[in-house]
Amino acid sequence: MSDFPLHVFRFHVRFRRASGGDGPVEVCAGAFAECTGLEATMEPKVIKAGGVNYGAYQRPGPVSFATVILKRGMTANRDLFKWFQLVNGGAYAYRLSAEIDMQNGEGTPVVTWGLERCMPVKFKAADLNAKGTEVGIEELHLAHEGLRLIA
Repeated sequence: MSDFPLHVFRFHVRFRRASGGDGPVEVCAGAFAECTGLEATMEPKVIKAGGVNYGAYQRPGPVSFATVILKRGMTANRDLFKWFQLVNGGAYAYRLSAEIDMQNGEGTPVVTWGLERCMPVKFKAADLNAKGTEVGIEELHLAHEGLRLIA
């Protein structure tokens, strides 16, 4: 394995049932143009001890995860909105896990990020403009319960 930096424009996204279901769920797998928010933050707990006047002890605290934002060109496929509508309509337990592969120049996965128990929290359709010439972009914002690096 080489230590060359990876290009950020070669990635693939796929979803799986979070409740242990078999096989991938086809929700526009791999069809995303942008993915942001792959981050985790640990809030340290500060412990001040009596008699220790130079600094405080730092202990690990709770970890929080950023909202992951997926963007893609709008198509006739309505899977993202259907999933958002399903959860929004009361099926809040319908969670999917996501895997995001960063690929090398040959398209082989090199690094895979896993998102646990994703829930769509925002859907944004493309802005409409009669004078515009660009492709319409839709967004799906995902809250999740864990970010992991898959070996």
